[in-house]
Amino acid sequence: MKSNCILLLTFTLLCLLSIWGIQAQQIQEKPWTLGPFQRFTNEAPIITKNPTSAFTDPVSGEDVRWESKATFNPAAIVRNDSIFVFYRAEEDLGEDKIGRHTSRLGLAVSTDGLNYTRSPEPVFYPDTDKQQKYEWPGGTEDPRIVETEEGLYVLTYTQWNREVPRLAVATTTDLKTWKKHGPIFKNYKKGKYHTRETKSGAIVTRLNDDNKPVAAKINGKYWMYFGVPHIWLAHSDDLIHWTPLENEDGNLVPVLSPRPGYFDSWLVEAGPPPLLTDEGIVVLYNAGNSQSLGVKDLGNRTYSGGQALFDPREPWKLLDRTDHPFIKPELPFEKSGQYKDGTTFIEGLVYFKNAWYLYYGTADSMVGVLKSGL
Repeated sequence: MKSNCILLLTFTLLCLLSIWGIQAQQIQEKPWTLGPFQRFTNEAPIITKNPTSAFTDPVSGEDVRWESKATFNPAAIVRNDSIFVFYRAEEDLGEDKIGRHTSRLGLAVSTDGLNYTRSPEPVFYPDTDKQQKYEWPGGTEDPRIVETEEGLYVLTYTQWNREVPRLAVATTTDLKTWKKHGPIFKNYKKGKYHTRETKSGAIVTRLNDDNKPVAAKINGKYWMYFGVPHIWLAHSDDLIHWTPLENEDGNLVPVLSPRPGYFDSWLVEAGPPPLLTDEGIVVLYNAGNSQSLGVKDLGNRTYSGGQALFDPREPWKLLDRTDHPFIKPELPFEKSGQYKDGTTFIEGLVYFKNAWYLYYGTADSMVGVLKSGL
């Protein structure tokens, strides 16, 4: 009789979860993880491409439709009671191949987390500056952004010249006027990693007294998780000049790697800025699945989201990680677009009006958002 009651309660709970639109994978798997996150936008994206947006490109001098192909992979930050979402926008150049378009960063602003007002022109893009050789013609891609306690905003992004993707840094105090500092490893050991693929820089944050995530120092240094198909680690004194973590042989040391048999069997890639908590550093990461080595029913090379916990004093020391994705492509707009296998590529995380908002790109085509604390 007791077991029948338990089964009935379980069935009832699953039914309610279905009615409320809460997916099973969004139930909190471990006590240290962030969430659980829920979809709350009526199963619709918040940002989609706009074939009519026009912009005079400073490099080519031509009027271009800068977000005519796709809008995806967003960063996010809170400023003056609004959420600022910086999203990657691709201009349609007529070639239906990933990586062969020109990317710029657009901006969408929201005062409620649900409705967004977009800028008519991109706010960060390749220009006739010292970074042009790294950013043209592929563009500026896949941003993450953090704020310091002093109010400086630090943007990490990928420079794509269609030869080598390079992780770079830019800063601003007003989210309008940007200073580009260039590839972060250009001068490290005479450019040891300058011609090596680097991307996806996620700087560790903490909640300050106002419950605002700000760049965190651990042992006197800032830390950043970066890279793909493994995740590596770098540290900095000023958030601009970075030193990668190497072993005694002078090689990069992966701190998180793919796992055969799991949803992250193909690759792992840093997601939004990690959060330093009492339990440790919570790293939300993007996970690629290999169908032959990983989860059979997830799909081959499908991107989902996982979480990992690192030691709060030794950021390279992995303490725990989730065994199941807390978000994966399920809705039509998450499984259709440029990336046919489907993605929920997490990149932006903010704490806004007593809730966490997690922003993600879908199938390299649109922007979605999740929320915790509904």
